[in-house]
Amino acid sequence: MKPAQSCFLPQNNMHLKVEDEWSGAGLLSTAQRLNAAFEEVVVSAFPDLPSGKVLEIDSDASLADAVQLLGGNNILSAPVRDCSAPADSSWMDRYLGIIDFSNIVLWVLDQSEAAKVGMVVGAIGSGGVAAGAIGALGAVVAGATPLGVAGGAALAATVVGTGFGVTAAVGPAKSGPQAVGAMGTGFFEALTTSEFYKQTKVADIAGSFRWAPFLPVKPDDSLLTVLLLLSKYRIKSLPVVEPGEGQIKNFITQSAVIHFLSQCGGFTWFDTVGKQTLLELGLPFMQPEKVVKVDEDSPVMEAFQLMRDTGVGGVPVVANASMKLMGNISARDLQFLLSTPEIFKSYSLLTAGNFLEAVRTYLQSQGNVHGPLPNDPVSCTDKSTLLEIITKLDEAKIHRIYVLNPEGDLKGVVTLRDIISTFVEEPLGYFKDFFAGVVPATAFA
Repeated sequence: MKPAQSCFLPQNNMHLKVEDEWSGAGLLSTAQRLNAAFEEVVVSAFPDLPSGKVLEIDSDASLADAVQLLGGNNILSAPVRDCSAPADSSWMDRYLGIIDFSNIVLWVLDQSEAAKVGMVVGAIGSGGVAAGAIGALGAVVAGATPLGVAGGAALAATVVGTGFGVTAAVGPAKSGPQAVGAMGTGFFEALTTSEFYKQTKVADIAGSFRWAPFLPVKPDDSLLTVLLLLSKYRIKSLPVVEPGEGQIKNFITQSAVIHFLSQCGGFTWFDTVGKQTLLELGLPFMQPEKVVKVDEDSPVMEAFQLMRDTGVGGVPVVANASMKLMGNISARDLQFLLSTPEIFKSYSLLTAGNFLEAVRTYLQSQGNVHGPLPNDPVSCTDKSTLLEIITKLDEAKIHRIYVLNPEGDLKGVVTLRDIISTFVEEPLGYFKDFFAGVVPATAFA
Protein backbone atom coordinates (compact mmCIF):
# COMPACT_ATOMS: atom_id res chain seq x y z
CA MET A 1 0.00 0.00 0.00
CA LYS A 2 1.28 3.44 -0.88
CA PRO A 3 1.71 5.95 1.94
CA ALA A 4 -1.07 8.42 2.76
CA GLN A 5 1.12 11.37 1.84
CA SER A 6 1.21 10.19 -1.77
CA CYS A 7 -1.81 12.38 -2.46
CA PHE A 8 0.47 15.37 -2.01
CA LEU A 9 3.04 14.17 -4.51
CA PRO A 10 3.82 16.15 -7.69
CA GLN A 11 1.50 15.46 -10.58
CA ASN A 12 4.22 13.63 -12.50
CA ASN A 13 4.36 10.97 -9.73
CA MET A 14 8.11 10.69 -9.92
CA HIS A 15 8.10 8.80 -6.62
CA LEU A 16 5.92 6.12 -8.20
CA LYS A 17 8.21 5.89 -11.22
CA VAL A 18 11.20 5.14 -8.99
CA GLU A 19 9.15 2.63 -6.96
CA ASP A 20 8.09 0.77 -10.10
CA GLU A 21 11.63 0.57 -11.42
CA TRP A 22 12.89 -0.59 -8.02
CA SER A 23 10.28 -3.36 -7.95
CA GLY A 24 11.33 -4.54 -11.37
CA ALA A 25 15.05 -4.69 -10.61
CA GLY A 26 14.95 -8.33 -9.52
CA LEU A 27 17.48 -9.93 -7.17
CA LEU A 28 20.21 -7.32 -7.42
CA SER A 29 21.82 -5.80 -4.33
CA THR A 30 20.18 -2.76 -2.72
CA ALA A 31 22.75 -0.42 -4.28
CA GLN A 32 22.34 -1.99 -7.71
CA ARG A 33 18.55 -1.86 -7.51
CA LEU A 34 18.61 1.82 -6.54
CA ASN A 35 21.02 2.60 -9.36
CA ALA A 36 18.87 0.70 -11.82
CA ALA A 37 15.73 2.52 -10.67
CA PHE A 38 17.31 5.98 -10.88
CA GLU A 39 18.84 5.15 -14.27
CA GLU A 40 15.40 4.55 -15.79
CA VAL A 41 13.84 7.82 -14.59
CA VAL A 42 14.67 10.81 -16.80
CA VAL A 43 15.37 14.39 -15.77
CA SER A 44 12.21 15.67 -17.47
CA ALA A 45 10.19 13.81 -14.82
CA PHE A 46 11.70 15.92 -12.05
CA PRO A 47 9.20 18.46 -10.63
CA ASP A 48 9.45 21.96 -12.09
CA LEU A 49 10.45 24.92 -9.96
CA PRO A 50 7.60 26.08 -7.69
CA SER A 51 7.69 29.51 -9.33
CA GLY A 52 7.84 27.97 -12.79
CA LYS A 53 10.70 30.31 -13.66
CA VAL A 54 14.48 30.22 -13.28
CA LEU A 55 15.83 33.37 -11.62
CA GLU A 56 18.74 34.81 -13.59
CA ILE A 57 21.25 37.58 -12.90
CA ASP A 58 22.41 39.84 -15.72
CA SER A 59 26.17 40.08 -16.17
CA ASP A 60 26.01 43.88 -15.91
CA ALA A 61 24.18 43.78 -12.56
CA SER A 62 26.13 45.08 -9.59
CA LEU A 63 27.37 42.80 -6.83
CA ALA A 64 24.94 44.59 -4.53
CA ASP A 65 22.09 43.59 -6.87
CA ALA A 66 23.30 39.99 -6.86
CA VAL A 67 23.44 39.89 -3.06
CA GLN A 68 19.92 41.33 -2.86
CA LEU A 69 18.48 38.90 -5.41
CA LEU A 70 20.04 35.81 -3.82
CA GLY A 71 19.29 36.86 -0.24
CA GLY A 72 15.83 38.23 -0.99
CA ASN A 73 14.78 34.96 -2.63
CA ASN A 74 16.53 32.80 -0.03
CA ILE A 75 18.57 31.00 -2.69
CA LEU A 76 22.27 30.22 -2.82
CA SER A 77 22.89 30.57 -6.53
CA ALA A 78 21.58 31.82 -9.87
CA PRO A 79 22.78 31.57 -13.49
CA VAL A 80 24.50 34.65 -14.91
CA ARG A 81 23.21 35.72 -18.32
CA ASP A 82 25.76 37.36 -20.61
CA CYS A 83 24.10 40.61 -21.64
CA SER A 84 26.33 40.86 -24.70
CA ALA A 85 25.25 37.49 -26.11
CA PRO A 86 22.75 37.43 -29.01
CA ALA A 87 19.22 36.36 -28.17
CA ASP A 88 19.55 33.16 -30.23
CA SER A 89 22.78 32.04 -28.52
CA SER A 90 23.29 28.49 -27.27
CA TRP A 91 23.55 27.99 -23.51
CA MET A 92 27.36 27.94 -23.68
CA ASP A 93 27.40 31.46 -25.11
CA ARG A 94 24.32 32.74 -23.30
CA TYR A 95 25.52 32.05 -19.74
CA LEU A 96 28.77 32.99 -18.04
CA GLY A 97 28.19 30.49 -15.28
CA ILE A 98 26.43 30.29 -11.94
CA ILE A 99 27.15 32.80 -9.20
CA ASP A 100 26.54 31.92 -5.56
CA PHE A 101 27.49 33.30 -2.19
CA SER A 102 30.70 31.25 -2.25
CA ASN A 103 31.89 33.27 -5.25
CA ILE A 104 31.11 36.52 -3.45
CA VAL A 105 32.99 35.25 -0.37
CA LEU A 106 36.05 34.71 -2.57
CA TRP A 107 35.79 38.24 -3.90
CA VAL A 108 35.41 39.82 -0.45
CA LEU A 109 38.39 37.85 0.89
CA ASP A 110 40.49 39.12 -2.01
CA GLN A 111 39.51 42.67 -1.12
CA SER A 112 40.28 42.10 2.56
CA GLU A 113 43.82 41.11 1.63
CA ALA A 114 44.12 44.22 -0.53
CA ALA A 115 42.80 46.40 2.29
CA LYS A 116 45.21 44.84 4.78
CA VAL A 117 48.20 45.72 2.63
CA GLY A 118 46.83 49.22 2.16
CA MET A 119 46.33 49.69 5.90
CA VAL A 120 49.85 48.53 6.66
CA VAL A 121 51.16 51.05 4.15
CA GLY A 122 48.96 53.73 5.73
CA ALA A 123 50.14 52.86 9.22
CA ILE A 124 53.77 53.24 8.15
CA GLY A 125 53.15 56.69 6.70
CA SER A 126 52.31 59.66 8.84
CA GLY A 127 49.53 61.20 6.84
CA GLY A 128 47.68 58.30 5.29
CA VAL A 129 48.47 56.60 2.00
CA ALA A 130 50.16 58.61 -0.70
CA ALA A 131 49.26 58.20 -4.34
CA GLY A 132 52.56 56.47 -4.98
CA ALA A 133 51.92 53.99 -2.20
CA ILE A 134 48.48 53.23 -3.51
CA GLY A 135 49.99 52.56 -6.90
CA ALA A 136 52.45 50.17 -5.30
CA LEU A 137 49.63 48.48 -3.42
CA GLY A 138 47.74 47.95 -6.64
CA ALA A 139 50.73 46.17 -8.11
CA VAL A 140 51.04 43.95 -5.03
CA VAL A 141 47.42 42.80 -5.09
CA ALA A 142 46.99 42.60 -8.86
CA GLY A 143 47.28 38.84 -8.74
CA ALA A 144 44.82 38.50 -5.88
CA THR A 145 41.83 40.34 -7.27
CA PRO A 146 40.14 39.91 -10.65
CA LEU A 147 39.74 43.66 -10.85
CA GLY A 148 43.52 44.16 -10.99
CA VAL A 149 45.57 47.18 -10.00
CA ALA A 150 42.89 49.86 -10.12
CA GLY A 151 40.33 47.88 -8.12
CA GLY A 152 42.69 46.82 -5.35
CA ALA A 153 44.13 50.31 -5.03
CA ALA A 154 40.70 51.94 -4.94
CA LEU A 155 39.47 49.74 -2.13
CA ALA A 156 42.63 50.19 -0.08
CA ALA A 157 42.42 53.95 -0.48
CA THR A 158 38.81 53.95 0.66
CA VAL A 159 39.40 51.76 3.70
CA VAL A 160 42.58 53.51 4.81
CA GLY A 161 40.88 56.87 4.35
CA THR A 162 38.26 55.89 6.91
CA GLY A 163 40.93 55.50 9.59
CA PHE A 164 39.28 52.42 11.11
CA GLY A 165 41.83 51.17 13.61
CA VAL A 166 44.68 51.20 11.12
CA THR A 167 47.64 51.04 13.48
CA ALA A 168 46.03 48.78 16.08
CA ALA A 169 44.20 46.46 13.71
CA VAL A 170 46.92 45.37 11.35
CA GLY A 171 50.47 44.28 11.29
CA PRO A 172 52.77 42.17 9.15
CA ALA A 173 51.65 38.96 10.89
CA LYS A 174 47.93 39.49 10.42
CA SER A 175 45.96 38.17 7.49
CA GLY A 176 43.34 40.16 5.64
CA PRO A 177 40.45 38.45 7.48
CA GLN A 178 42.16 39.05 10.84
CA ALA A 179 42.69 42.72 10.03
CA VAL A 180 39.10 43.09 8.87
CA GLY A 181 37.85 41.36 12.02
CA ALA A 182 39.83 43.75 14.19
CA MET A 183 38.22 46.70 12.38
CA GLY A 184 34.73 45.63 13.46
CA THR A 185 32.20 46.84 10.93
CA GLY A 186 34.50 49.50 9.49
CA PHE A 187 35.70 47.46 6.54
CA PHE A 188 32.21 46.60 5.37
CA GLU A 189 30.88 50.11 5.85
CA ALA A 190 33.76 51.41 3.76
CA LEU A 191 33.40 48.67 1.17
CA THR A 192 29.63 48.87 0.65
CA THR A 193 29.55 52.68 0.47
CA SER A 194 32.51 52.95 -1.91
CA GLU A 195 32.22 53.61 -5.63
CA PHE A 196 34.47 50.60 -6.08
CA TYR A 197 31.75 48.29 -4.72
CA LYS A 198 28.88 50.10 -6.43
CA GLN A 199 30.60 49.90 -9.81
CA THR A 200 31.76 46.29 -9.56
CA LYS A 201 29.64 44.12 -11.84
CA VAL A 202 28.86 40.45 -11.66
CA ALA A 203 30.79 39.99 -14.91
CA ASP A 204 33.88 41.45 -13.22
CA ILE A 205 34.19 38.40 -10.98
CA ALA A 206 33.31 35.89 -13.69
CA GLY A 207 36.74 34.31 -13.29
CA SER A 208 35.57 32.75 -10.04
CA PHE A 209 32.58 30.97 -11.60
CA ARG A 210 33.10 30.91 -15.40
CA TRP A 211 32.68 27.14 -15.61
CA ALA A 212 32.11 25.07 -12.52
CA PRO A 213 29.53 24.59 -11.24
CA PHE A 214 27.63 25.47 -14.46
CA LEU A 215 27.19 21.99 -15.89
CA PRO A 216 23.85 21.48 -17.65
CA VAL A 217 21.99 18.22 -18.02
CA LYS A 218 19.49 17.34 -20.74
CA PRO A 219 15.82 16.44 -20.21
CA ASP A 220 16.54 12.85 -21.30
CA ASP A 221 19.50 12.36 -18.96
CA SER A 222 18.81 10.00 -16.07
CA LEU A 223 18.07 10.80 -12.45
CA LEU A 224 21.12 8.69 -11.60
CA THR A 225 23.30 11.15 -13.50
CA VAL A 226 21.79 14.04 -11.54
CA LEU A 227 22.22 12.37 -8.15
CA LEU A 228 25.84 11.45 -8.87
CA LEU A 229 26.71 14.95 -10.04
CA LEU A 230 25.09 16.53 -6.97
CA SER A 231 26.90 14.20 -4.57
CA LYS A 232 30.07 12.55 -5.83
CA TYR A 233 31.12 15.56 -7.92
CA ARG A 234 30.37 18.29 -5.33
CA ILE A 235 28.07 20.23 -7.67
CA LYS A 236 25.30 22.12 -5.87
CA SER A 237 22.94 22.87 -8.75
CA LEU A 238 22.30 21.67 -12.28
CA PRO A 239 20.60 23.69 -15.04
CA VAL A 240 18.41 21.65 -17.39
CA VAL A 241 18.77 22.71 -21.02
CA GLU A 242 17.43 21.33 -24.29
CA PRO A 243 20.21 20.45 -26.79
CA GLY A 244 20.74 23.33 -29.20
CA GLU A 245 18.69 25.76 -27.15
CA GLY A 246 19.87 28.56 -24.90
CA GLN A 247 17.09 28.78 -22.31
CA ILE A 248 17.26 26.98 -18.97
CA LYS A 249 14.13 24.81 -18.61
CA ASN A 250 14.61 23.81 -14.98
CA PHE A 251 17.14 24.12 -12.20
CA ILE A 252 17.77 21.06 -10.01
CA THR A 253 19.53 21.76 -6.72
CA GLN A 254 20.66 19.60 -3.83
CA SER A 255 17.83 21.15 -1.81
CA ALA A 256 15.28 20.16 -4.47
CA VAL A 257 16.46 16.55 -4.31
CA ILE A 258 16.23 16.56 -0.51
CA HIS A 259 12.67 17.93 -0.78
CA PHE A 260 11.83 15.10 -3.20
CA LEU A 261 13.33 12.55 -0.77
CA SER A 262 11.41 14.03 2.16
CA GLN A 263 8.17 12.93 0.49
CA CYS A 264 9.27 9.35 -0.05
CA GLY A 265 8.73 7.79 3.38
CA GLY A 266 6.66 4.61 2.95
CA PHE A 267 8.02 3.72 -0.48
CA THR A 268 10.04 0.50 -0.36
CA TRP A 269 13.00 1.86 -2.32
CA PHE A 270 13.36 4.80 0.07
CA ASP A 271 12.71 2.99 3.35
CA THR A 272 15.48 0.51 2.57
CA VAL A 273 17.92 3.34 3.23
CA GLY A 274 15.81 6.00 4.96
CA LYS A 275 14.95 3.91 8.02
CA GLN A 276 18.60 3.32 8.86
CA THR A 277 20.33 5.44 11.48
CA LEU A 278 23.33 7.62 10.78
CA LEU A 279 25.44 5.15 12.76
CA GLU A 280 24.27 2.25 10.58
CA LEU A 281 25.03 4.25 7.43
CA GLY A 282 28.51 5.23 8.60
CA LEU A 283 27.62 8.93 8.90
CA PRO A 284 29.07 11.42 9.50
CA PHE A 285 31.96 10.54 7.18
CA MET A 286 34.49 12.84 8.86
CA GLN A 287 36.07 12.19 12.25
CA PRO A 288 35.34 14.84 14.94
CA GLU A 289 38.93 16.09 15.08
CA LYS A 290 38.85 16.84 11.36
CA VAL A 291 35.65 18.89 11.38
CA VAL A 292 36.31 22.42 10.05
CA LYS A 293 35.20 24.81 12.80
CA VAL A 294 35.83 28.29 14.21
CA ASP A 295 35.99 29.48 17.83
CA GLU A 296 33.38 32.02 18.95
CA ASP A 297 36.11 34.58 19.79
CA SER A 298 37.80 34.32 16.37
CA PRO A 299 37.26 37.14 13.84
CA VAL A 300 34.15 36.33 11.85
CA MET A 301 36.04 36.64 8.56
CA GLU A 302 38.12 33.62 9.56
CA ALA A 303 34.93 31.56 9.18
CA PHE A 304 34.62 32.69 5.57
CA GLN A 305 38.33 32.13 5.00
CA LEU A 306 37.92 28.54 6.22
CA MET A 307 35.08 28.06 3.75
CA ARG A 308 37.34 29.26 0.94
CA ASP A 309 40.35 27.19 2.01
CA THR A 310 38.44 23.94 2.57
CA GLY A 311 35.72 24.25 -0.08
CA VAL A 312 32.80 23.95 2.35
CA GLY A 313 29.66 26.07 2.40
CA GLY A 314 29.43 26.62 6.15
CA VAL A 315 31.28 26.10 9.43
CA PRO A 316 30.16 25.46 13.00
CA VAL A 317 31.00 28.00 15.71
CA VAL A 318 32.17 26.37 18.94
CA ALA A 319 32.85 27.65 22.43
CA ASN A 320 36.54 28.48 22.79
CA ALA A 321 38.86 25.49 23.25
CA SER A 322 35.94 23.05 23.22
CA MET A 323 33.58 21.20 20.92
CA LYS A 324 30.44 22.78 22.41
CA LEU A 325 28.29 23.92 19.48
CA MET A 326 27.33 27.61 19.64
CA GLY A 327 26.07 28.30 16.14
CA ASN A 328 26.58 28.05 12.41
CA ILE A 329 27.92 30.49 9.82
CA SER A 330 27.29 29.74 6.15
CA ALA A 331 28.41 31.41 2.94
CA ARG A 332 24.96 32.97 2.52
CA ASP A 333 25.42 34.82 5.85
CA LEU A 334 27.88 37.11 4.09
CA GLN A 335 24.78 38.97 2.89
CA PHE A 336 24.36 40.52 6.35
CA LEU A 337 27.86 42.00 6.28
CA LEU A 338 27.25 43.45 2.82
CA SER A 339 23.63 44.60 3.11
CA THR A 340 23.31 45.57 6.80
CA PRO A 341 26.81 46.39 8.14
CA GLU A 342 25.25 48.89 10.55
CA ILE A 343 23.92 46.09 12.78
CA PHE A 344 27.50 45.30 13.86
CA LYS A 345 28.43 48.86 14.86
CA SER A 346 28.45 48.18 18.58
CA TYR A 347 31.28 45.67 18.30
CA SER A 348 34.85 46.95 18.34
CA LEU A 349 36.01 43.44 17.45
CA LEU A 350 33.66 41.54 15.15
CA THR A 351 34.04 37.93 16.30
CA ALA A 352 32.08 34.90 15.16
CA GLY A 353 30.11 35.03 18.41
CA ASN A 354 29.35 38.74 17.97
CA PHE A 355 28.20 38.05 14.44
CA LEU A 356 25.78 35.33 15.52
CA GLU A 357 24.27 37.53 18.22
CA ALA A 358 23.92 40.58 15.95
CA VAL A 359 22.24 38.61 13.16
CA ARG A 360 19.84 36.94 15.61
CA THR A 361 18.83 40.29 17.11
CA TYR A 362 18.42 41.85 13.67
CA LEU A 363 16.24 39.06 12.26
CA GLN A 364 14.01 39.02 15.32
CA SER A 365 13.60 42.81 15.20
CA GLN A 366 12.57 42.57 11.55
CA GLY A 367 10.15 39.70 12.15
CA ASN A 368 12.13 37.88 9.51
CA VAL A 369 12.73 34.52 11.15
CA HIS A 370 11.75 31.84 8.61
CA GLY A 371 14.16 29.15 9.72
CA PRO A 372 16.76 28.34 12.37
CA LEU A 373 18.71 31.31 13.69
CA PRO A 374 22.49 31.31 13.15
CA ASN A 375 23.06 30.76 16.87
CA ASP A 376 20.46 27.98 17.03
CA PRO A 377 21.84 25.38 14.60
CA VAL A 378 19.87 22.27 13.68
CA SER A 379 21.38 19.18 15.28
CA CYS A 380 20.81 15.45 15.75
CA THR A 381 22.53 12.34 17.12
CA ASP A 382 23.93 9.33 15.30
CA LYS A 383 20.84 7.42 16.46
CA SER A 384 18.61 9.61 14.25
CA THR A 385 17.30 7.94 11.10
CA LEU A 386 18.09 9.29 7.67
CA LEU A 387 14.40 10.12 7.14
CA GLU A 388 14.39 12.19 10.33
CA ILE A 389 17.49 14.06 9.14
CA ILE A 390 16.04 14.67 5.67
CA THR A 391 12.80 15.98 7.19
CA LYS A 392 14.68 18.41 9.46
CA LEU A 393 16.85 19.72 6.63
CA ASP A 394 13.93 20.14 4.27
CA GLU A 395 11.75 21.94 6.81
CA ALA A 396 14.57 24.29 7.83
CA LYS A 397 15.74 24.80 4.21
CA ILE A 398 19.39 24.42 5.22
CA HIS A 399 22.35 22.50 3.83
CA ARG A 400 23.94 20.86 6.88
CA ILE A 401 23.00 19.33 10.20
CA TYR A 402 25.36 18.91 13.13
CA VAL A 403 25.73 15.57 14.89
CA LEU A 404 26.18 15.80 18.66
CA ASN A 405 27.32 13.20 21.17
CA PRO A 406 25.33 12.51 24.39
CA GLU A 407 27.22 15.32 26.15
CA GLY A 408 26.14 17.82 23.50
CA ASP A 409 29.59 18.16 21.95
CA LEU A 410 30.08 18.40 18.22
CA LYS A 411 30.74 14.97 16.74
CA GLY A 412 30.43 15.72 13.04
CA VAL A 413 28.40 17.26 10.26
CA VAL A 414 26.11 15.73 7.64
CA THR A 415 25.48 17.69 4.46
CA LEU A 416 22.95 17.39 1.65
CA ARG A 417 25.72 15.94 -0.49
CA ASP A 418 26.40 13.22 2.11
CA ILE A 419 22.72 12.27 2.19
CA ILE A 420 22.30 12.07 -1.58
CA SER A 421 25.44 9.94 -1.82
CA THR A 422 23.88 7.26 0.41
CA PHE A 423 21.34 6.46 -2.32
CA VAL A 424 23.71 6.05 -5.27
CA GLU A 425 26.98 4.42 -6.24
CA GLU A 426 28.86 5.43 -9.36
CA PRO A 427 29.22 2.48 -11.74
CA LEU A 428 32.71 1.98 -13.13
CA GLY A 429 33.24 4.23 -16.17
CA TYR A 430 29.71 5.61 -15.90
CA PHE A 431 30.43 9.14 -17.12
CA LYS A 432 32.96 8.18 -19.81
CA ASP A 433 33.29 11.32 -21.98
CA PHE A 434 30.31 13.12 -20.35
CA PHE A 435 32.48 16.08 -19.33
CA ALA A 436 34.42 16.33 -22.60
CA GLY A 437 34.00 19.73 -24.26
CA VAL A 438 31.73 20.97 -21.47
CA VAL A 439 34.09 21.86 -18.63
CA PRO A 440 37.89 22.25 -18.48
CA ALA A 441 39.90 19.21 -17.42
CA THR A 442 40.82 21.00 -14.17
CA ALA A 443 37.22 21.69 -13.12
CA PHE A 444 37.03 18.68 -10.82
CA ALA A 445 40.69 18.51 -9.78
